[in-house]
Amino acid sequence: MQNTSPTKSERAAEKAAALVEWFKQRSMLLKHDSMISAFTGSSSQWKHGFGHPRKEDLLDETSVWFAAYPDSLIGTAGENALAIIGSTELLQLFAKLGVEAIHTGPMKRAGSVCESEYGASIDGHFDRIECEIDPDYGTEAQYVEMVENASRYAITIIGDLIPGHTGKGPDFRLATRNVPGFPGLYTIVEIAADDWPILPPVPAGQDSVNLSQSAVKRLKQKGYDPIGPFDTEVFARPGIKESSWSATDIIPGVDGRNRRWVYLHIFKQGQPSLNWSDPSFAAHRLVTADLLHSLTQLGVKGLRLDATMFLGIETGATGKDSWLDGHPLSNRVTDQIGLTIRKFGGFSFQELNADLQQVKDSLESGPEFNYDFFTRPGYLYALVTGDAGPLRLLLREMLDHGIQPMRLVHGLQNHDELMLEATHLRVNGDKEFEYEGNRERGDRLFRRIHEEVIRATTEQAAPYNREFAMSPGVCSTLCGFIAAALGFENIDNLSSDQKNQIANAHLLAAAFNALQGGVFLLSGWDLVGALPVPEEMVDDLIADNDHRWINRGGYDLLGTAEAVDRSVQGLPRAESLYGSVAVQLLDEGSFASRLQSMLGARNAARICRAELLTIPTVDHEGLVVMVNKLPESATAWQVTALNFGRSRVCQTVHQSRLSGRAKAIWSSLQGTVADEIECLNESITVELEPLEARLIVVRP
Repeated sequence: MQNTSPTKSERAAEKAAALVEWFKQRSMLLKHDSMISAFTGSSSQWKHGFGHPRKEDLLDETSVWFAAYPDSLIGTAGENALAIIGSTELLQLFAKLGVEAIHTGPMKRAGSVCESEYGASIDGHFDRIECEIDPDYGTEAQYVEMVENASRYAITIIGDLIPGHTGKGPDFRLATRNVPGFPGLYTIVEIAADDWPILPPVPAGQDSVNLSQSAVKRLKQKGYDPIGPFDTEVFARPGIKESSWSATDIIPGVDGRNRRWVYLHIFKQGQPSLNWSDPSFAAHRLVTADLLHSLTQLGVKGLRLDATMFLGIETGATGKDSWLDGHPLSNRVTDQIGLTIRKFGGFSFQELNADLQQVKDSLESGPEFNYDFFTRPGYLYALVTGDAGPLRLLLREMLDHGIQPMRLVHGLQNHDELMLEATHLRVNGDKEFEYEGNRERGDRLFRRIHEEVIRATTEQAAPYNREFAMSPGVCSTLCGFIAAALGFENIDNLSSDQKNQIANAHLLAAAFNALQGGVFLLSGWDLVGALPVPEEMVDDLIADNDHRWINRGGYDLLGTAEAVDRSVQGLPRAESLYGSVAVQLLDEGSFASRLQSMLGARNAARICRAELLTIPTVDHEGLVVMVNKLPESATAWQVTALNFGRSRVCQTVHQSRLSGRAKAIWSSLQGTVADEIECLNESITVELEPLEARLIVVRP
């Protein structure tokens, strides 16, 4: 009798085919056709203008944003992140505080798949692998319900788009199996078997191995373009990330051939980079499917574009590094994404940390807003040293390049390190800048800013903070950073006076970011006054030398989960200096109450639409004065005066056409005030206590 049962090889082939089908069912790329079916050939795709950014309309609707890092949310037993963000209690609290939008952070499934098993995210869900909401956060129905609940309080929900890479999910597994249509999605190169000896073996338990720079150069010499060293190696770390290229193990393809691939990952090894110049346009289709899902099915109104500076690469000439930093393709792709988002009724803001000219070019027809990476190093330096000279310089450089604060998202803390990389100064390192009456090279200013700050806020000066290993910055919460700036070597038992000093400096930082045109962004860590968590509480997360986890501790905004010591995703609770926002708003002297009064004054004067006119010359190194024209008329002015110094100052500010009735309406130390200020001969005199900000309006 003939044996008809399948052979071992046939069973293996059936299993492999079934796995490929499982990947296809979850593929982001294959979601494209179904997502566009409602719009292709339909007039519905032409409802919204999209040729120009609509920043003014957006600022009128929503200019105060809360950045929620969902992994850090603390709620009552059984609550997931979406239940916390979408709760009526929290939304009411935000509306009372003055928050007009919530940026949820990335909440779609991320990480990897091995066979049909899901692996955890390696980068805070910035390694997306599917369009669906991650079940750890909740369901798609809960997300839609959150959007609807927020709209009842005039709060907009903003999501995320990650155009540079994915995780090692279904799409990457299909690409490495050489499934037609998928290899073009990634910057991936097949290596001939004769050249496999150049590739190191893959360690047991892993699916790829990072290449040394010598291996990268050998592959380049063999003619494997675009493989090669870059002019910028992002987050390179000895023994962890020697290069931006990794090699897979031997992988059987659907065509029966075994292959080893080398793939690009601008960031971590588990984040393979998309190929935006491949003729298949696969990256365009995958990202379009993702953004349409967010806008039309989840109902978000805005999308953050992650790391848009690294979307284009080009092979360098023989002996030259390949081109990554500032490649024009990055701006072109970002333009296209921004236009597409607007065409379907949304808006976008981007994470582009580049020199001022590149950012200006990108904002012409691309996203509505860009993160304010320019002034952040300056105000952090001023907080630490009491010297606002670099901040004044950076603000003037913005004006000189035609970038108005209205196009920027001015933020306090977010999920990353406190960034000190003054990229504009680094890129223009050999240029001499007018600085405090002298000429100073950009590279010297660049080094001075981060070296002085890091020295004063980490190691022996403040052992609770850590230097960021991958680029200039400090891993800490903003309160932990300010504690170091004020000289507090220990934060375990801060006195009431020390906590008050931190709150005052924290509010000064908030005033700088909020009392100018544009978007003001704050986080839960800011609202509760979170301190960095001890390293031993996150030792498993910082094993790869990424210390940002010490500034991502859990926080409880409502104060309803005091007995819970871990966030919904298991992060340890951070110590809170200010307490819950709900309790703070009952105390008019608290951080949140003073912030609330500032946001009320900001809204009443429509400062979000203000045009920055000048940064006047001052007599005190710790002083910054920003003179703005308010949108209501050509003769309405607003002055933001900030004293980062440690002593009282008095300064006369001159400005052509500055005349009328001047009044200080808010102080970071006192809250709402109504102090008349004499305005004579196109000048006013401002008086500030140490670490004080004052908001002054001048009307006809």
